[in-house]
Parts: sequence; C-alpha cells; structure tokens
Amino acid sequence: MPFFISLEMNKQELRKQYLAKRKTLSKNEVEERSIAIANQILKLDIWDYQNYHLFLPIQKQNEVQTDAILNIIMGKDKNVIISKSNFEDFSMTHHLLTDATQLKISKYGIPEPIDPSFNVDEKDIDVVFVPLLAFDHHGHRIGYGKGFYDRFLSKCRPTTKKIGLSFFEPLDHEIPTGDKDLPLDVVVSPYQIFNFK
Repeated sequence: MPFFISLEMNKQELRKQYLAKRKTLSKNEVEERSIAIANQILKLDIWDYQNYHLFLPIQKQNEVQTDAILNIIMGKDKNVIISKSNFEDFSMTHHLLTDATQLKISKYGIPEPIDPSFNVDEKDIDVVFVPLLAFDHHGHRIGYGKGFYDRFLSKCRPTTKKIGLSFFEPLDHEIPTGDKDLPLDVVVSPYQIFNFK
C-alpha cells in the first residue's frame, strides 16, 4: 500500500506516518534492509577516521539494526562510541564501547551502558550515524521530536560527518526546518547513497 504525503503535512503527521510505515516491515525485512545499509556504508569514503558514534536500535520501533555496522567499525580497529540519554533535559553523554561495557535496555527501549565510563567529548567524534524516520533531498531529517540528535550534532565539530540511516527513500518535498535543525551530509538507504555536501 503506497503512502501518499501531502505538502501540507507537518512534522508530527510525517512522524506518525513513518512510524506506522516502519512498523509494517517484517522482522526479515528489517534484517535484510539493515544488512543492505551496512553494505552500502562500506562504499563510503569515511574509513580514515578513528571515532565513530553509533546508535543502538530500539527494537520495538523497528529501527535500523546496527550490529553489522558495529562489526565493520570494530573490524577496522576503530573506536565505537555509544550514548546514554537523559530524558529530563533531552541531552546525551557519549562513551567508548569496550569489551567490558555492559548494556541494559532503558524504559524507553534504548540499549545503554549500565555503568558508563570512558566519556568522549563531542568534539572528538569524527563520524556520527544518525537515526531518522524520514528525510528530504536536502538532507533534513525527521526524528522522534525530542531534539536529542540536534543538540548532540550542534556540539560536534563542523567537519564531523553526519550520516543518516533510512529504510526508505527521500520525501518528494522539503521538510520544514528551524534554526536548530542541522542537515545531514549523507543518508544511506538499502538501495542508494544520497550525498548532500
């Protein structure tokens, strides 16, 4: 069933529609598309860096499964950085993932370090893989609406690579943006890489 998007739709409506669209994917479709995204990422010219920030997926939201990407990064002997979210002020702290890191699913469904250590400053992160629900042809994204990643990315260096991961293709129209919305550099889908810079 196609999903038709009117120009009048606001972010909240788009968010609702793409959450529903993503939930129609079967477990196998999620796995297959996630592996296809990881294979596309191998084509990117991003592997000369050292510090890669990766989100760990919220399973109940059918997010992109990032374990294959995690294996790629670690296989290249790079650092993987993960986050812990604070829902009181919608901020995140960032931590080096090590063999000793223990994870726990938060009440929001997010896998997070139990005893976060090895804090990493945002300015030291070279590449950020960004979760999203929808995006447009200018690299603007729609997330869950809490602003976690907008705040995080605003603290990174201007040269930090911002790479969105999407199961779907871009919208046919622009997403309305505000002053705090930072466009992505790249979005990777299972079928194509979209470069915006």
